[in-house]
Amino acid sequence: MKSFVIDMYRFRGRLLSSLIGLIASCLVVVSASGATEPTIAEAAKFLPDKIESLQASGPAALPIDGISKRATLTDFAVISNASRSYRDNAGHIFTLEVARTENDSSAYALLARLALGVGEIKTDTVGIASVLSSSRIVFCKGNSLVQIESSQGGPGDRDQLLALSHGFAETLPSGDDDIPVLVKHLPNWAAVVSHSSYAVTLNGLKNIAPRQPILDALNFDGGTEAVAANYGQSQLVIVEFTTPQISIDNDQRILAKIQELKNQGQSAPSAYRRVGNYSVFVFNASDEKTANELIDQVKYQQVVQWLGEDPHLYEKLQRYFVNTSAGVLFAVMESSGLSLLVCLGLGALLGGLLFRHRRAQQAASYSDAGGTVRLNLDELTDTNSQRLLDSGTSPGSNSRAS
Repeated sequence: MKSFVIDMYRFRGRLLSSLIGLIASCLVVVSASGATEPTIAEAAKFLPDKIESLQASGPAALPIDGISKRATLTDFAVISNASRSYRDNAGHIFTLEVARTENDSSAYALLARLALGVGEIKTDTVGIASVLSSSRIVFCKGNSLVQIESSQGGPGDRDQLLALSHGFAETLPSGDDDIPVLVKHLPNWAAVVSHSSYAVTLNGLKNIAPRQPILDALNFDGGTEAVAANYGQSQLVIVEFTTPQISIDNDQRILAKIQELKNQGQSAPSAYRRVGNYSVFVFNASDEKTANELIDQVKYQQVVQWLGEDPHLYEKLQRYFVNTSAGVLFAVMESSGLSLLVCLGLGALLGGLLFRHRRAQQAASYSDAGGTVRLNLDELTDTNSQRLLDSGTSPGSNSRAS
């Protein structure tokens, strides 16, 4: 009987432990699904009841036929998504959709995805970047992506869409003031930015560069991002890793995967190289030389930001003052030397002119006395009587006698 009671206690303890484990597993699944599926609440805060002359015709809701139809939101780290319909005084209906992402790069990546087949990415119209068509405008600002769609789609709606988007953009919180820096590291980026693509997840990159098995070797943990652009028939992909160690680990896996693909006769990149923290791929190039020339144009620029005080601030200030003092001293010596040369030159010029003037005077009044006064006491030297002073008296005058 005693053993039976003990067994019952043990069975109840095991049952209780199993139930606790099952509940914990359910909580993990629920929390995981909540982390990946976008919610409405945060995005709905940016959709008020009235926007300028537009009046909301209903509450904010989760979009069914919006951005999610053209892009997989989980590939772009979308955490909240909501839309709301508005009506103006003329009865025109506008649908505003707001998607909030984890960071600014994710919002730009989603914009680049929505731009495919629609239009060019412009960086000087609305927000950080935008795509405009006859009946729709999509722009991103900070970690927000906004789509405004008109039900009419007439010629006049384009101006109304621009005016509405400018006003709505002012209500959004600011983030980075520019597109992701990685985009500007593309060769001739200003010419290809309008058709470039951006990825913040591995699945997003695979959609940009499909049927490339080498991408399976990449690990996008830790904030890895990628940009891609076409140069003729070649496609350039730059993957940026956050630390050198992550970059080295991925580089080793990539090199091993390339060798494996070549041994199996499968498709491999036309060229690959690690540049700083970048892994640079070129796909579909005409030859390996062209691919390598394209990689040669990719430059890695390292940026270091200290979270606290810079420990090298004293050395930097000391170096700055030394360089500044040396520059000032060199400038003073240069100006002083130039002034001395100017003074010596002017002195030599004036002295030469004065010397020539004195020599001319001496030549005009030459005498064998070297220019000094000479008395003709013996009256033996032949003199020019025209240059002698007239005494004004005759030989027999009193002054002569005296």
